[in-house]
Amino acid sequence: MTDTAYFAGGCFWGMEELLRQIPGVLDTTAGYTGGIKSLAVYEQVKTGDTGHAEAVKIIFDSSIVSYRQLLFEFFRLHNPTTSNRQGNDIGSQYRSAIFFVNDEQQQRALQVIKIIDASGDWKLPIVTEVQAYREFYPAEDYHQKYLIKNHGGYTCHYRRQLDLGE
Repeated sequence: MTDTAYFAGGCFWGMEELLRQIPGVLDTTAGYTGGIKSLAVYEQVKTGDTGHAEAVKIIFDSSIVSYRQLLFEFFRLHNPTTSNRQGNDIGSQYRSAIFFVNDEQQQRALQVIKIIDASGDWKLPIVTEVQAYREFYPAEDYHQKYLIKNHGGYTCHYRRQLDLGE
């Protein structure tokens, strides 16, 4: 059974690369979501004025990886304690956010955040936004699978070895 998740955790290049490597993830698309503009393109989003975040659309096989498991992986791949920032990338377009598509995803996201906050693995509180999904705009072709096409390209993402209270 396939399902869809939308996560934002800084620059989508590194997030997409690490998310696509998770067993059960069938496809990833870099793009923009969560904003106020009806058409999102990189030249606008990078200004921080559209309200959109650089995000990744994840199609996954829920019989292999659950949404809950994806959430825990998401929190390993970026720093969820910095507001509007990942590494050197600063601005609302680099915020940490989960865009839920239904009530179950919303509840799972809130539960996982509570578990992670209680675990103490992150020394500061989680600032990840949990928002209703509205629209996803795929990023331009040159952004898709960027780190596959550009070996050694910039990323501030890596998989942290954390015990997040799972």
